[in-house]
Amino acid sequence: MRRKRSRSLTLRTALLFALLAAVVVSVVGLYLYMSMEANMIARSDVGLVGRVDRYRSLMQQTLRLDDIRARPQLFENMLGNEQDILVFRQPGQAPLVNVNPGKLALPDLAPVPLREDLTTAAVHGQQSALDVPVRWVAAMTGTADGAALEVIAGHVMLGETRMLRQYRAQIALSVLVAFLSIAVLGYVALRRGLRPLRNLAAQAAGITPGSLDRRLSIRDTPHELREVTASFNEMLDRLADGYERLAQFSADLAHEIRTPIGALLGNCQVALCQRRSPQEYEVVLASSVEELERIARLVENILFLARADNAQSALDYAPLDLSVEFERITEYFEGLAEERGIRLASRAQGSVQADPILFRRALGNLVANAVRYADADSVVTLSAQEGPDFVMVHVENVGPYIESERLHKLFDRFYRADVSRSADSDASGLGLSIVRAIMVLHGGSATAECVDGAEDGMLNGKGDGKVDGKGDDTSGRVRFTLTYPREPGGLLGARR
Repeated sequence: MRRKRSRSLTLRTALLFALLAAVVVSVVGLYLYMSMEANMIARSDVGLVGRVDRYRSLMQQTLRLDDIRARPQLFENMLGNEQDILVFRQPGQAPLVNVNPGKLALPDLAPVPLREDLTTAAVHGQQSALDVPVRWVAAMTGTADGAALEVIAGHVMLGETRMLRQYRAQIALSVLVAFLSIAVLGYVALRRGLRPLRNLAAQAAGITPGSLDRRLSIRDTPHELREVTASFNEMLDRLADGYERLAQFSADLAHEIRTPIGALLGNCQVALCQRRSPQEYEVVLASSVEELERIARLVENILFLARADNAQSALDYAPLDLSVEFERITEYFEGLAEERGIRLASRAQGSVQADPILFRRALGNLVANAVRYADADSVVTLSAQEGPDFVMVHVENVGPYIESERLHKLFDRFYRADVSRSADSDASGLGLSIVRAIMVLHGGSATAECVDGAEDGMLNGKGDGKVDGKGDDTSGRVRFTLTYPREPGGLLGARR
């Protein structure tokens, strides 16, 4: 299939504008033409009626039938056009005067009576054999000797027709000239007017992945393009942010994968450097399996985030009893918590509309994070709070204080607030990112806050944290909140 050639927007707009201008000029020219034609006909009728009135007055006052027969040339000289028609005749007899150069057939007209005034309403039109309009009028009059006489006069509009023909030609020429001139001038004007758009296109063409910090200039941009330019710059901001996140994600991913792969290679190389006993090979294989499981979990989490970022299907919503779900989670993590002397407490009532599997994964990730980073011999609390439009699920723990400028980064991929405590664990830094992705799918939000232990009276004297001002181990109460909308697919997440 042949590809259609792209047409210039400037050319199309100029031609369209020129076409509209030509239509307007044509309409105006047609109106003027019709007005001129009607005016010529009206003037012709007035002249024809005036001529017949003069004949009637002349005959009634001075001429007799014998004078008319004797001097027919007199009336022919009084005609204004050599093609005009004049006939004098008595009713039912042959014409006394018959001036008819074109030998036109006389129409069957009812003459205006003698005592009735002659007006233009008595004039009738007819098309001649030469396709030239003829105006006719007939009236009765009397001679000086009292004889009745019928006057028939006709005006052949040769001059008017010629003038109208010339005027039509001038109108057509004017339309053509207007179309061509407006098309050319419009094209030039549009190219000049669209120059800022071409400048913006040139600026946009110069923006590459290596120069995403550049933005389109708004200072010299016309008002009509400023909104588009601002929107384009905002899009570049989002692209730059996404590109930066992608680059950081790639670097973090490479770092995360390099560690277990390096451990695998090291274990295998050490095992192969000399012959080993079966027990030693088993130790190497067990260590390798642990590293491979870590890589598998990392890949699984990354795939989940990729699917969440491009979610196409609806979630399987169901009403979940919060007390039951909290009890399930606390039982699951009870063993892990006891190893660090941490106690899990839950208090909740009511229900929430959510996907059961994703709800348990999000809540489980928060509890696992709390158990991992909470101070030893402290309490991790699960609670819920209901509102008219939302249900909030809280997970609180006492652990290292997190500054406010780092709180919003907790949900970033591969980010760890406490690197020293994460180094010895199998944490991949994707747990909270998965939580945020799950909440976005539900139309909700995931937030975090931290209160300094010195400001939280619940820590003083309770043994839940160390707030003695010594060293860098200041504790704080960290709270993660999952906000679910009452209606599935709400817009809480969009308002974050």
